[in-house]
Amino acid sequence: MTGGSRRWLWFPFVLFGAWLVYAALGPEDWQIRLGLHWLVEHALAFFLLTVLACIAYPRPMIVAGLLVPFAVGLEAAQGLTPDRTADVATALVAAAAVSLAALLADLVLAWRKGWKDGATGPP
Repeated sequence: MTGGSRRWLWFPFVLFGAWLVYAALGPEDWQIRLGLHWLVEHALAFFLLTVLACIAYPRPMIVAGLLVPFAVGLEAAQGLTPDRTADVATALVAAAAVSLAALLADLVLAWRKGWKDGATGPP
C-alpha cells in the first residue's frame, strides 16, 4: 500500500480509539459487552486498535510506543470515574496486547520485505 491509500485507514483507527475512550470513561450501562471475560475484551480491543494503526502507519514499534502509554493512561483515568476503579492487571493486559500486535506486525513487515527482495524467508 502506498502512503496515499493508507490515509483512509486513519478514519477507522480514530473511530475505534474514540469508542475505546468512551467505553472506558462513559457510563457503565451504555457499554457494549461481548460476553467474554473483561481481560479478554480489553486484550482484543487493544490488539485490534494496534493492528489498525500498524496498517495505517507501518512502523509497529513506534505505534506500540505510543499506544502502550495510551492504554495504561486510559486505565488509570478509570480511577477518576465514579462507577469504576483502575486495575493494574487490565493495564498490563492491554499493554501486552499492544506489544504482541506490534511485534507480529513487525515480523510480517520484515517477512514481506524479504519476500519482495527475492529471499525465501524472514531476513
